[in-house]
Amino acid sequence: MRLSIERQKIKVVPDLKRVVARFFYNGDARAKGIILRVMEMTDEEVNISITPILRDFSKRHRNITRIFERHADKLRNLFTALKIDFEELDFRRKLLIGSFHTNEFSIESAAFFNPSMVEDIDQSGLEEGEKRVIMSFRAVGEGHISSIVFRRGTIDKNNEITIVPAGNYVDEPDIIRNTVYHKNVFFQNAVSIKLPDSVIREVSNGLPDTFEYTQLKKVIREMQQRYQVDHLLKRNLERMLWLADSYYEINFSLDTDISDRVIFPYSEAESRGIEDARFVRYTGDTSGVTYYATYTAFDGITIQPKLLQTKDFYHFKIMPLYGEGAQNKNLALFPRKINGRYAMMSRIDGINNYIMYSDKINIWENPEILQTPKYPWEFVQIGNCGSPIETPEGWLVITHGVGPMRTYCLGATLLDLEDPKIEIGRLKEPLVIPNKDEREGYVPNVLYSCGSMIHGNELIIPYGLSDYASTFATVHLDQLLEKVKEG
Repeated sequence: MRLSIERQKIKVVPDLKRVVARFFYNGDARAKGIILRVMEMTDEEVNISITPILRDFSKRHRNITRIFERHADKLRNLFTALKIDFEELDFRRKLLIGSFHTNEFSIESAAFFNPSMVEDIDQSGLEEGEKRVIMSFRAVGEGHISSIVFRRGTIDKNNEITIVPAGNYVDEPDIIRNTVYHKNVFFQNAVSIKLPDSVIREVSNGLPDTFEYTQLKKVIREMQQRYQVDHLLKRNLERMLWLADSYYEINFSLDTDISDRVIFPYSEAESRGIEDARFVRYTGDTSGVTYYATYTAFDGITIQPKLLQTKDFYHFKIMPLYGEGAQNKNLALFPRKINGRYAMMSRIDGINNYIMYSDKINIWENPEILQTPKYPWEFVQIGNCGSPIETPEGWLVITHGVGPMRTYCLGATLLDLEDPKIEIGRLKEPLVIPNKDEREGYVPNVLYSCGSMIHGNELIIPYGLSDYASTFATVHLDQLLEKVKEG
């Protein structure tokens, strides 16, 4: 007999009005043409053109003038090529040029799903038994491009969930790319993505022991010019640049609500989307609580696992994950070290669950198989649905299994606390199966979660509904653990 699951009535659905003003660029030639046409306009014509734009779009974006000015500033090299002094330009003319290089992107117009849930940093002002939470979602917009978005919510003493309505604006962060690379570490990581030795050696010889992204880019572009006819080599060189471009930091303004903040693809490795962030509240370091998220970067061809780190949800550090165990999708970090080492689950072959340990949080080697599909509802593949949750009985892992008709169901596994390679038990039947109200959506018959949490004596599972919207289910923890141990 299957466990009793209580589905919450709340549903989080896509909102077409959630738009971000992004830099719009159609190449140097067209951008130069726009600049020259605007430069030919009189001051009065500029004023007549920009005034209604500011009037209409200031209602839709916080500080639209700052956005236009920033986008105009991205074209400085073109102004220089056209022998136009950017600094001497009239402010409203800059804004008009910036507006031609801006477009709105509806970040969640297609879907809003695959949530994860963690305890909020701020637990002040709550009644007894309440807990404030931060939720992340995978938002999908035009072109099936995914980004990470957030909501804040509250769980009351009865485990009823309230999601705070989103704010009126969506903001992108400032991007910081000031990483200094150490040659020995960087090229060790380049080996892990299987670049040819000859390519690594030639690039390495052209760089000092420590170097910046611009130096690497210069060496690679020069090599690409020398080897123009060798398309495979040029592609390998581009992958090395892509690897370096995967390190960056982002900062959101302190005057943004968490629902205003969107982490959009900002590197070439992410150009086709950021998928399925698994957030975890990590307590294994001396520096206090840190929030990590593993996610999948996709450039249209290659999958790259990445790691996001934050302490306050305003400032984030992003880095790639390397190694034999950092392949494919489905990486999930344990919330603390085990026997003095970081621990991670993965699914490197797309079918089975693996476990691995590391002394460095971004390098993962020697994965060991942990679980293989066992029951018909998971015969196609098994994977995790978020970071393991520590309980007195063991590490509770919410899993997903894929069965007939590519139906995704949620399951549960219990692993030994001191040696998670030991499986204590696994549910024989799914924990949550798509019902008639959950099977229609962007991708039918799919239930998926990226991180659950315990509140009181219940497990709260946020999950995506057929890759379209999101909802919640709760199950009594003691009953779940007993059922898992029977498996």
